[in-house]
Amino acid sequence: MAKILVLAEKPSVGRDLARVLKCNQNKGSYIEGNNYVVTWALGHLVGLQDPEDYDEKYKKWSLDTLPMFPEPMKLVVLKKTAKQYHEVKKQLLRNDINEIIIATDAGREGELVGRWILEKAGVKKPVKRLWISSQTDKAISEGFRNLKPGIEYNNLYSAAACRAEADWIVGLNVTRALTCKYNASLSAGRVQSPTLAMIVQREEEIKNFTPKEYYTITAKSKDFSLQWIDKNNNQRSFDKEYANNLAAKIKGHDAKITDLKENIKKKYAANLYDLTELQRDANRIWGYSAKQTLSIMQRLYENHKVLTYPRTDSKYISSDIVQTIPERLRAVSIAEYRIFAQDILKKGVKADKRYVDDSKVSDHHAIIPTEEKANLLNLSTDERNIYDLAVRRFLSVMLPPFEYIQTDIKAQINGESFVAKGKVIKSKGWKAVYDIDNEDESEDDIKEQILPKISVGDTVKISAISVNTSMTKAPARFNEGSLLMAMENPHKYVKMDSAAAKTLGETGGLGTVATRADIIEKLFGSFVIEKRGKEIIPTSKGKQLIELVPKDLKSPLLTAKWESLLEDISKGKLNVESFKEDMKKYTNMLLNDVKGTENKFVYDNITGAKCPDCGKYMLEVKSKTGLMYICQDRECGHRETISRNTNARCPECKKKLVIKGSGEGKIYVCSGESCNFREKASSFEQRFKNNTKADKKEINNYMQKMKKQAEEELAKDNPFAALSDLFDK
Repeated sequence: MAKILVLAEKPSVGRDLARVLKCNQNKGSYIEGNNYVVTWALGHLVGLQDPEDYDEKYKKWSLDTLPMFPEPMKLVVLKKTAKQYHEVKKQLLRNDINEIIIATDAGREGELVGRWILEKAGVKKPVKRLWISSQTDKAISEGFRNLKPGIEYNNLYSAAACRAEADWIVGLNVTRALTCKYNASLSAGRVQSPTLAMIVQREEEIKNFTPKEYYTITAKSKDFSLQWIDKNNNQRSFDKEYANNLAAKIKGHDAKITDLKENIKKKYAANLYDLTELQRDANRIWGYSAKQTLSIMQRLYENHKVLTYPRTDSKYISSDIVQTIPERLRAVSIAEYRIFAQDILKKGVKADKRYVDDSKVSDHHAIIPTEEKANLLNLSTDERNIYDLAVRRFLSVMLPPFEYIQTDIKAQINGESFVAKGKVIKSKGWKAVYDIDNEDESEDDIKEQILPKISVGDTVKISAISVNTSMTKAPARFNEGSLLMAMENPHKYVKMDSAAAKTLGETGGLGTVATRADIIEKLFGSFVIEKRGKEIIPTSKGKQLIELVPKDLKSPLLTAKWESLLEDISKGKLNVESFKEDMKKYTNMLLNDVKGTENKFVYDNITGAKCPDCGKYMLEVKSKTGLMYICQDRECGHRETISRNTNARCPECKKKLVIKGSGEGKIYVCSGESCNFREKASSFEQRFKNNTKADKKEINNYMQKMKKQAEEELAKDNPFAALSDLFDK
């Protein structure tokens, strides 16, 4: 009997598909049923062949062997996942399999994962495509009822393959050129180089920034304060003498109200989440890295099935999703979300252009809850945090606007203009979901305040005049959240003409929502950036690298042009071969740029420790987890951990401790500069193990909280109810 093979991207997804398709014979690397065989990749099982596999001459890194333009480019089975590839291939080539369904992630990279496996395995069987945005049983069943012919995604595959090949051609050629030219481990790429360039540029702006003193003038009455403004509505003066003279001029005079405006204002909720904004908020609130947030999202999507596909760049849903919203609202009618979800259901869901827009949804809609009810007890703290963000944002877009009365007062004090702002909340609207009463702080010096009942023509007694001194601030360093924003909108951070900015805006910036987290991790991993608290700073290596990278490669405009061309390929508007030829010409130009420069690269982090493998002096670098020594010889590659960051706190100053040394010599040392605490690891860990009072108290508080929540839900047929008795044991 002929069967259909379904190829998933990951084992967890494969198991879900198998269950829905009633496949119950688990064979380890695949699951079989009467009609289907479900198998899976482990991400990419196949990749582009390394240079040295094309030709012996490429085994030695040398400027003389560049450029490398292998034709045709070949695929190779990745060593780490070779075992699974051969198992998948065996199933693909079975005589009783007469059709393949690609069920990898629905996107450009997912298409590449599936197609490369089929191509490497030499499969010529008919192909169909499963394209879904959530992993619920309902979504899977519906997806299998609406399978598409694989040929419809040929152009998407071509775009994906072109992207991979172009990154290989440009990235490996320029990386080898830089490494050979400067005898240092240096890498470059169309996304990582402009991202690093923005970080270095920001550091230069901070370094060259000169703080300037400025002055503001406040007039205080019994009930409120007024702020001075000049004829151009500026609140700041950089002239101290002028500010003091002005304060003297108005001292002893009362204020006369010359204008008063009251406007009812509405503020609507922010758009639904795409991946980048969710990563940004998770970094701002909890300090999660972009990679960490994506990993948590994947679990909520694949394992718990409570959120939709994470790798999306859309903040809208399509009109066909609107009919599913009531079921999604019922799914989130739990815990503190219940009152809001039921209120929306009671009043009826109204499709609104602010969150429903077919024209702004490409491969995937915004991140929203699925129709699967979440059991909050099954979620880890991190998963609960991310789920909470997505659910609150989902609810907020369907709730009424935040309404308030904005009051703007203008006054004159002895011929000088003053203003005051006030706000009275009429209705919290969507802000009730977040329990927020106040607007975000204004960027100017005029703060919101509660104003008394007042009318035009009134005279207000001024009790005090103050001249306030402040300093202008340098631009803030990037953290992972703000760096994601910069990668998404590089035209706001890099000077360029309006046409270039428009192109960048239309193509989605540097990288994609699926790749930005990996790019940031790669920059950390190559030691060109490091963290200082939450701030990201370039290392000496990073600063030098940006000086050495060809100018064109560190411009964000290049990746915008690429993405635009790849989009055209995916729509069948551009020929693949012409794109590849352009990439080769561009690579030659970059190589000539590198070869023709007279710049130098100098290590400033060489230690006195010698590499145990090759004898060369090692370099000291900071990783995300601590301090490392790495061999300066790229071919040697030796590295060792010198100290590792921990979450344990110093018993003396409460700063975080780091672990140094190994074995019997391992010690805990305080990271605080002025604290000298250090203790042998064995004794510290024994003392910490014995002192569990705080841990027990924390656990007890958490369990009591969960018990209370379970009791509240008990009468409402909630998943917590069945578990509530366990808390008393």
